[in-house]
Amino acid sequence: MNAQQNFIGVGIYTIPEAAWMAGVSASRIRRWMRGYKFRLGDKIHISQPIWTPDLPNIDNTSALSFRDLIEIRFVDYFLKQGVSWNMLRKAAIFASKEVKSSHPFSTRKFKTDGKRIFAEMGEQHAGKKLLDLVKKQYAIHAVVAPYLYEGLEFEGDEPKRWFPLRNSKRVIIDPAVAFGQPTINPEGVPTLVLAHAFDAEKDFDRVAHWYNVPRKSVQDAINYQQQRAA
Repeated sequence: MNAQQNFIGVGIYTIPEAAWMAGVSASRIRRWMRGYKFRLGDKIHISQPIWTPDLPNIDNTSALSFRDLIEIRFVDYFLKQGVSWNMLRKAAIFASKEVKSSHPFSTRKFKTDGKRIFAEMGEQHAGKKLLDLVKKQYAIHAVVAPYLYEGLEFEGDEPKRWFPLRNSKRVIIDPAVAFGQPTINPEGVPTLVLAHAFDAEKDFDRVAHWYNVPRKSVQDAINYQQQRAA
């Protein structure tokens, strides 16, 4: 993607913004996306990036897309489930070729049992199989269905929008709305704007009236901002 391309529908986030929204530290995101050097014995080794960001730097600042944001959540999930870093890296290389995507994990093809990463292969009508991405063998295995599929809406296998509050669709992260910033659905008012207005007024009904949104939307906007701050 070149710097002249229209960013509408892509989503734009700084690394600190992505860290805040995904619940992953900014330093980890930088290591995953830029790679890093480390010493092992007397030798310096280089750990390559797991994937390449969609966007170029903007004003000399790293810019991430909505797909980058979702990829961060998936990688973080796999690591928390116990998948080793070495296995994750091997799986990423094979997965990017298999699904023909620079962001292979942020699809709904992938699952884990806490030790391995599997991809669902084949067509739905023919019966899907689980492929071990490292051993490249099909397997029958009980897998953990990632919680992070909850709240994601897909078109085909690709995520298109994210509802980050459990059991609510009032807060939405949609790259086609407000450049992917969290907003109230469907009015499109940023959650941060509603939270700041409430901080000033301490009155749900007054803020709801000002921005022409339901009272519950103001409450959910504040809940979202507080959850992420925590």
